[in-house]
Amino acid sequence: MKKVEMSKASASLAEYTRQARKGPIVVVRKGKPVAALVPIRNADAETASLSTNPHFLAIIERSRSRRRKHGGVSSKEIRKRLRLDR
Repeated sequence: MKKVEMSKASASLAEYTRQARKGPIVVVRKGKPVAALVPIRNADAETASLSTNPHFLAIIERSRSRRRKHGGVSSKEIRKRLRLDR
């Protein structure tokens, strides 16, 4: 992982993007991380956006909590109910 001090970042975004293919680049300000440039593999723009959206992540966590507390239906059972297991 590469760290770049924000006040000393002098390369173009294109250059940092090329470097990020090798691993994350963390932008720091006074030694504290403020942003990261990471490669996106096997994801579209919507997936990348949702994966960092606090509201969406809260919805997912509430759903997981509810499933742990009250149970749920497995994907195998859903396929069976929808007759997709044939």
